[in-house]
Amino acid sequence: MKLGLEAKVAIVGGASEGIGYGIARLLAAEGACVAMVARRADPLNAAVQRIATETGAQTLAIAADIRKAADCARIVDSAAAHFGRIDFLINNDGAPPLGLMMDFDDQAWDKAVQQNLMSVVRLTRGAIPHMVQAGGGRIVNITALSTLQPMPQFGLSVATWSAVIGYAKTLSLEIAEKNITVNTICPGRIVTGRLAKVFDAQQAELAKQVPIGRLGQPDDIAGLVALLTSDYGGYITGSTFHVDGGRRANLL
Repeated sequence: MKLGLEAKVAIVGGASEGIGYGIARLLAAEGACVAMVARRADPLNAAVQRIATETGAQTLAIAADIRKAADCARIVDSAAAHFGRIDFLINNDGAPPLGLMMDFDDQAWDKAVQQNLMSVVRLTRGAIPHMVQAGGGRIVNITALSTLQPMPQFGLSVATWSAVIGYAKTLSLEIAEKNITVNTICPGRIVTGRLAKVFDAQQAELAKQVPIGRLGQPDDIAGLVALLTSDYGGYITGSTFHVDGGRRANLL
């Protein structure tokens, strides 16, 4: 099934590997032009070239640090100048360090806020005027299941990404009339480089804790992003999705 993403332009964060790479690759395979963002230029350039070769899509590498306001502005300006429009913004990046909340000083909190919250605020604020000009758009924020189901030592992520959910819900109400949707995805245990760093257990042991019987893959997240950015997702906004193989044991 074609999703009608041909010639649409997406900005995808954290796109040199993991979930961000999976999202960029699927959107490109569906015909979208993709501006791929990451901090390290060399792996980013390699990822951009790989997706361009595999899909034939138009791609752009933007090496930037989303914790910096100037870099957020440069990301939006570069994508708009190169492709002539912006339709989708996928806010995705790594995560702050783990640790006990009482052990983090103001500097650690400030870094987490800049990375997880203010990057979303700045990139979104910059991209929305381009979406309005294009007649509509899609904003998708990638957080984590721990935002909905907190875990010890994930406090920096939980606090800042919870703020993203509140921001996204409020924004969705304010810009719905402009045909711009805003949604948030909270992935569970996805096979990425971060999974190995966070959990000492082997993947087979972690998979036993997932009701569906396996760990997630980046494409499990990318598929939902593709749906939400397509016309099929046009009536979905202000929503928060947990994509976790059934791990979240809550009714709501």
